[in-house]
Amino acid sequence: MDLQHIRSAILLSKKLNFTKTAEALHIVQPALSRKIKQLEESIESPLFIRNKRNVQLTNAGTYFVGEMEKLLLQYDFILKRTKQIHNGEAGELKIGFTHSVMQSILPEILIDIRQNLPNIKTILKELNNRDQYMRLQSGELDIGFATNPLVPLGLKSKVLHIDNYAVLVPKGFDMSRVDKDGFTTFTKEPFIFPSKTDGPNYVNIIESICTGAGFIPNVVHETDSVSTSIRLIEAGMGVSLEPISSIRGLNLPIDFYELKDTPQKAQLTMIWNPKLETEHPKLFSLLHTIN
Repeated sequence: MDLQHIRSAILLSKKLNFTKTAEALHIVQPALSRKIKQLEESIESPLFIRNKRNVQLTNAGTYFVGEMEKLLLQYDFILKRTKQIHNGEAGELKIGFTHSVMQSILPEILIDIRQNLPNIKTILKELNNRDQYMRLQSGELDIGFATNPLVPLGLKSKVLHIDNYAVLVPKGFDMSRVDKDGFTTFTKEPFIFPSKTDGPNYVNIIESICTGAGFIPNVVHETDSVSTSIRLIEAGMGVSLEPISSIRGLNLPIDFYELKDTPQKAQLTMIWNPKLETEHPKLFSLLHTIN
């Protein structure tokens, strides 16, 4: 069954005039008549009642034209979407992120993607650094946004934002001690850290804040969940370190102190598999403009 034959029948059903339909299709009337006859023979059903004065749809023709219009709309959409996916303008984009990235730069990035590539659906997964590496390498993720990642060979990266760290403490903690003694204030405090196996470079950096102040942190709890860490701090079970963007602007049940003068910084970094650059050229052109 030829699509052009079907489109001719649909147009004829609107105009109900062979001469006007043939003119609109830029063909001669006998050629249009042959198309309609061939179509009717292929489906073994008459679509039109013809006489010298007028043209009418049969009951079968009314049904056929109505259903085919729906199918052709879907067909045209499929062709358009296929081209968009080929050009990187549509499809699914699987994004991994850490908590601090979502609290800072990621929402604006998602807005930019939505405004410039509205046919791309984003699938978001909060993951630690290690899980992002693994899923980027296996193809389960398209892009990762991690904090202080140790980027594996074969992946590419770009630092998008640099943050100060902050020490998170229970409500009522005497902050004047920090102003007076610096980070050595926390020498005897229990610490809540992420798991080193899930983000070794990240943990090494926050450990170095402690060792730089002259002590080894007493890590009594490990969790990769910022919300869990906050609950533990609220309960007085320790202190923790987070990029300031993780907590800025939030109404938290704890206090924090921004470490503006420590040399260690949180680098919020975009990571991707380079093969995605050719599969999503417009997306990566957009992402590379982000500073």
